[in-house]
Amino acid sequence: MQQISPHIFRFRDSCNVYLIRNGTQATLIDFGTGAILDHLAEIGVERVTDILMTHHHRDQAQGLPRAVAAGIRIWVPEPERGLFDEVDQHWQARQLVNDYDNRQDRFSLLEPVPVTGALQEYVPQEFGGRMVTVVPTPGHTVGSVSILVECDGRRLCFTGDLIAAPGKVWSLAATQWTYNGAEGAAATLLSTRDLLTRQPDVLLPSHGDPMEDPPIAIKLLRENLLQLLELRGEHAALRNYMADPFLPVTRHFLHNRTAHSYSFVLLSKSGKCLMIDYGYDFNAGLATSTDRSARRPWLYSLPRLKEQFAVTSIDVVIPTHYHDDHVAAFNLLRRVEGTEVWAGENMVDVLERPDQQDLPCLWYEPIPVDRSLPLEETITWEEYELTLHPLPGHTLYAVAIEVVVDGKRILAVGDQFVDYPWNYLLADRLPITDEPEPLPPAVIQNYVYRNRFRQADYRETAELYRRVKPDIMVYGHWSPADVNDAHFAELAQRGAELERVHEALLARDDINLGTNDFAARIRPYRPEIAAGSDLTMEVDVRNPFARPEQAVVSMVAPEGWRVRTLTGEPEARLSLDSSETRTVAFCLTPPGGINVRRARVAADVTVGGRPFGQQAEALVTVI
Repeated sequence: MQQISPHIFRFRDSCNVYLIRNGTQATLIDFGTGAILDHLAEIGVERVTDILMTHHHRDQAQGLPRAVAAGIRIWVPEPERGLFDEVDQHWQARQLVNDYDNRQDRFSLLEPVPVTGALQEYVPQEFGGRMVTVVPTPGHTVGSVSILVECDGRRLCFTGDLIAAPGKVWSLAATQWTYNGAEGAAATLLSTRDLLTRQPDVLLPSHGDPMEDPPIAIKLLRENLLQLLELRGEHAALRNYMADPFLPVTRHFLHNRTAHSYSFVLLSKSGKCLMIDYGYDFNAGLATSTDRSARRPWLYSLPRLKEQFAVTSIDVVIPTHYHDDHVAAFNLLRRVEGTEVWAGENMVDVLERPDQQDLPCLWYEPIPVDRSLPLEETITWEEYELTLHPLPGHTLYAVAIEVVVDGKRILAVGDQFVDYPWNYLLADRLPITDEPEPLPPAVIQNYVYRNRFRQADYRETAELYRRVKPDIMVYGHWSPADVNDAHFAELAQRGAELERVHEALLARDDINLGTNDFAARIRPYRPEIAAGSDLTMEVDVRNPFARPEQAVVSMVAPEGWRVRTLTGEPEARLSLDSSETRTVAFCLTPPGGINVRRARVAADVTVGGRPFGQQAEALVTVI
């Protein structure tokens, strides 16, 4: 035990374990092998009440089973919770052969440990009689946090493995989140810059000695990391982005250019703002994997937004569509800023009940919606009127958001397109570069079949642009553009051509399953149920013929499960009009006493006497 201040101690173990004493009780930062429990009496501590983990690596966490046995509460970073209490699933699912994922997620616990809960970020909370603020500091891992505590007259910052010494990190290998990137190095630059704004008096690393001059320690680290990135030819624009993450599209409509998927800010004269999309703010690069520990939202650019544009409240956020890179930070905005989530009525169910859906790019947790917005109707926010239009194409669950700002009609269309020529430099907006390279004058439709794309979507949405006639269109992954009638005509032409090519390519005869290939779909897709309990599942059945037909639907389940319709029949029979879709419900009951993850069930479909087989599946976890 080494005493750092009257109430702070450091225990050297597989990592530095820090102890915050409160009388005869204590809170720990990280845990190492757990050997610190054998030395508590040396400093008059009788009991540890809580352990706060900075990240999931084994050198921080391998002794946690001992903490569980001692009844100590364990709190972990929210993105990495699954690498503590569900690490079995991680080990079973982790790609090992032909592996291009270099994150150090295999430096995880060997066995799961139960945790008390996730550390809430940005919001002060009490542990051991002291107020603690947890700050996202990705770098060493995607989900790493630093912990700020006011104690003994100083502001202490427990940094985990973000920084090890002035100018140094504990590991550079850990900062490589993809096969050959430097994502964690860039994230470390951002995280340390954020820490400096919080004015810590001392940095307490997981490996290394206390740093009594944080500005100098971080300045040296930033200089070294910038040299590394320069040698790699990566993140050259980082300095400019940190200074000006938001660029004006018009005076009161801003473009956040730093995020993985761009977000936009509508400024009110009251000081409130409305955001369109907000996913991975100030993104230094996404990890190769897409598990929860590889994806972390944070609120990095918001202090600059408030400072530069006199924003007093992040009042409302509206998504253009449900994809994670557009909505990842919604729950964090609600918790920290009190922001309300408004969403088009066509995507509310997808946001609030992701377990029901068989869709790509879903966010991991439900996103409650405070206000469901009708489509093609005007809604009012502050001094502005907005209209949400259905925008199928990239995904069926999308909207175009129309608003007039500073005399310009703006239409936000999310990820509907991939490219646009660089002819958009508006006089009242700062260009990202002074002389952008010209791009080809084509607009590429960004459609994904599993997003429920339909072949006529782009032809039909082109009519929306002609009707709305926006002056400016803003996109999810490319810069805002001035648009005109010639552009709308090009979109209509390309939409019609895309439909024609699909018509030519798809072999249909008298069967039309659309572009999604299947005559059935099951909801919920990922339910959880107790053994022996009843589960209701709905099957949407489509008639693929251009004539009325009879359909027969049966559910296929593992041996021993009881399956029937809600009226007790073994199969459902229904009449379908030409190309009609109807829904039928089944009740499934797994036997008692079993525990299984992702048991497979399917819907077997026959239409017009023609068997289509097991058209849809769902994955049922029995607990």
